[in-house]
Amino acid sequence: MNLYGAGNDIVKFNGLNYDEWSEQIRFQLGFMDFDLTLMDEKSAAIIETSSEDDKSLYHAWDKSNRLSLSLMKITLAKKVKPSMPKTEDAKEFIEKIKEYSQSYITDKYILSGLMNKLTTKKFDWSQPIHDHVTGIENLAAKLKSMGMDVSESFLV
Repeated sequence: MNLYGAGNDIVKFNGLNYDEWSEQIRFQLGFMDFDLTLMDEKSAAIIETSSEDDKSLYHAWDKSNRLSLSLMKITLAKKVKPSMPKTEDAKEFIEKIKEYSQSYITDKYILSGLMNKLTTKKFDWSQPIHDHVTGIENLAAKLKSMGMDVSESFLV
């Protein structure tokens, strides 16, 4: 199975869509039988006295970890990749992404996107004025719910 082909079927993680992205990642890894790394703790390193079962489990976990991590990394949006943690553990990586999606950075990103929409929204006669005004009010309400007060004089 082509790992890059599998990555194309998964929604790109953009900082805001962790739940959807995580569900798709877990499903795809389960389908490919590479979800061992997300289910089990890291296997102990192989030593001379390790049994064949321990060696087999370690190799399976290691392969699952490498491929899981690769799949997760190729499904990150370009703007998210630079801020992602450097780790060699897929389970730790997915937890860090969850933390990132709930962080102040993400809130700041959402706020800036909403403000950008609000300040660049123009009426173009392709829709009724009522819809345009309602859209602006909805953006202002979203900003207010996130703790940013938008004055009525600014909206006018």
